[in-house]
Amino acid sequence: MSNKHPIIAITGSSGAGTSTVTRTFEHIFRREDLHAGIVEGDSFHRYDRRAMKLAMEEARQAGNQHFSHFGPEANLLEELAALFRQYGISGTGRVRRYLHDEAEAAQFQQESGTFTEWQPLSEPTDLLFYEGLHGAAVTDRVNVAQYPDLLVGVVPIVNLEWIQKLHRDKRHRGYSTEAVVDTILRRMPDYINYITPQFSRTHINFQRVPTVDTSNPFISRDIPTADESFVVIRFANPKGIDFPYLLNMVHDSFMSRPNIIVVPGGKMELAMQLIFTPLILRLMENRKRS
Repeated sequence: MSNKHPIIAITGSSGAGTSTVTRTFEHIFRREDLHAGIVEGDSFHRYDRRAMKLAMEEARQAGNQHFSHFGPEANLLEELAALFRQYGISGTGRVRRYLHDEAEAAQFQQESGTFTEWQPLSEPTDLLFYEGLHGAAVTDRVNVAQYPDLLVGVVPIVNLEWIQKLHRDKRHRGYSTEAVVDTILRRMPDYINYITPQFSRTHINFQRVPTVDTSNPFISRDIPTADESFVVIRFANPKGIDFPYLLNMVHDSFMSRPNIIVVPGGKMELAMQLIFTPLILRLMENRKRS
């Protein structure tokens, strides 16, 4: 952690909805005129798309049926921790981009599914912002979670997470239901061992809970809407959180435990704005004082 060079990390599984939280932070950064250095979690994968397929096949032939992006072997976690550590000390570091599709790749005259070259962060930045799978990762070799000043977990209940992933991968990536299910099954050991434990290390968790039947996510025709959901917001340390203010500003919200507020799904972005804005301003005030 660093007062002078703060780091915010959003962590969540594939299909969890981290992009929604990221948009809220982007709105706050723009409104408060803050320049954030952006770190995409996918850019710290060890393999590009083609190499990952080969690595998965090699692992399968060696008897490992569960090799996935969720596990440490497929990621550069040591390099991610080194970036966080260096940024906290000096406000500098090296990043790259993973080019997800043809539109992104065309900007760099590369193939989709490849990485750009490593480049220094654009300077100056007010803070570093990470969104990805491993913002709070801890293994026997590396502790990424020790560096962010604000760690936010995005973790819908698992059936909803699977529904969101199924719809995204089928609609935008052309996968079949069977292919998505195979991916979920292959990733499950890494999900349990490396993704889930992160949400016990985060400072704030946002968990969307649908109020409609999601008993069988693999036949769901629609993703439950925000208005068909509640969001459970858990604070690891509620000290300094003005719960009466939040309850007054977010109608139909309530406290379920001393450190948990539950808000209607349609009010999640409002709740995020109310929660994150003072936390970010506090980080910036500490930065000025340092």
